[in-house]
Amino acid sequence: MPSLDRQDNVFVLDLGDGENRFHPDWITAVGAALDEVEQAEGPRALVTAATGKFYSNGLDLDWLFAHADQQQEYVASVQGLFARMLSLPVITVAALQGHTFAAGAMFSLAHDFRVMRADRGYWCLPEAEINIPFTPGMAALVQARLTPGTAHEAMLTARRYGGTDAAATGIADRAVTEDAVRSTAVELAQAQAGKAGDTLGTIKSRMYAPALATLRDTTAPLN
Repeated sequence: MPSLDRQDNVFVLDLGDGENRFHPDWITAVGAALDEVEQAEGPRALVTAATGKFYSNGLDLDWLFAHADQQQEYVASVQGLFARMLSLPVITVAALQGHTFAAGAMFSLAHDFRVMRADRGYWCLPEAEINIPFTPGMAALVQARLTPGTAHEAMLTARRYGGTDAAATGIADRAVTEDAVRSTAVELAQAQAGKAGDTLGTIKSRMYAPALATLRDTTAPLN
């Protein structure tokens, strides 16, 4: 399960050491960590990271198929988490040490910055290959955070981007060696910790207003 630590002004949220799929309990734990970060006072920033082969492999499809009657509520909770991260009133950095797929990739896009391992691991939106269409909210998030050309390629071709390619296309802000991923993310976050607060939250909310409105629509999140 996710765990929250603090290094000076930077909160570090470790998402786990497995596939870090979006199980309802995992979503609840991440939300509680974001509560703690948001309610803290003074300069602060957030880094999300993971341990092992995956940063996140996305939706918990096993849970979802076993609870098909809760599909709408589940997707609404995932999109609510995306919206929460996208509008969080602190600078956020995703430290992508491993594979970052599907909803995990979308979650990374909800951060302000991404640092990715250069030599191994892929960032990918595989929906076109696995026949799961993007919800309106997910499509809005991807298109709000990537250039039109990169969003087009990533969404339609399910391309797997390595760290160097991800940095070249703007998916990642930096591509570094494995042992530098988390430390680089913390350094980037620390440099921006003084910007935390209501003004930053307002800027984000206005910058991404259309995407946030779509992500927060719980009436019919699937269509």
